[in-house]
Amino acid sequence: MPVLEVTGLRKSYKDRLAVDDVGFAVGEGETYGLLGPNGAGKTTTISMVVGVLARDAGEVRIDGRPHDTASTSTKSVIGYVPQELALYPDLTARENLRFFAGLYGMRGGEARRRIEEVLTTVGLADRAGEAVGKYSGGMSRRLNIGIGLLNRPRLLVLDEPTAGVDPQSRTAILDNVRSLACDGIAVLYTTHYMEEAERLCDRVGIIDGGRMLAEGSPRELGAPDLEAAFLQLTGRALRD
Repeated sequence: MPVLEVTGLRKSYKDRLAVDDVGFAVGEGETYGLLGPNGAGKTTTISMVVGVLARDAGEVRIDGRPHDTASTSTKSVIGYVPQELALYPDLTARENLRFFAGLYGMRGGEARRRIEEVLTTVGLADRAGEAVGKYSGGMSRRLNIGIGLLNRPRLLVLDEPTAGVDPQSRTAILDNVRSLACDGIAVLYTTHYMEEAERLCDRVGIIDGGRMLAEGSPRELGAPDLEAAFLQLTGRALRD
């Protein structure tokens, strides 16, 4: 059974159809890349997947259970890392994590242990006592991912987590994502960087104009590479 199963997703904003009959599935320990240029419908799709945006039609199931904006049990097994940084710059990394751990209902020793585990996972244990406002963009992105890991999610949803970061931080983030999938977490990863998808993803779905144009492994879709495949399918460059 897939950790995440999406069928027939549809969403309109007034007279604009943003997502049209999108479907895919992500298994345990699998990294699924949702690829497309800005405005393709990626963020709208994942907003419906995590349950922060109501859908007009379709179905989302987490571990076989129906999931929507009103769900609580299924939301508790999702880690969501949005494009925008959800951090308090005046607090330290450890204090940020402590705050969000409290929102998950973690207290005392449980919270302290999990915070230290997350800091180690994202490579910030040695900088945990510094104010986040002094962090580089890449470090802030890694802490943002750490917040999404606090609840030990079955499904981790990452919306363009490397946007605007330097090459060294980008490499660290990609290494983090790969290790999380190896630990059995199902990862849904949106990006418009084809090299990231080729490096990380077991399968990818190419989306544009709100529709899923193709799906398969990077090797199956490559013509001779994913960038070329995207051009063939859409007639435009990925980073338009």
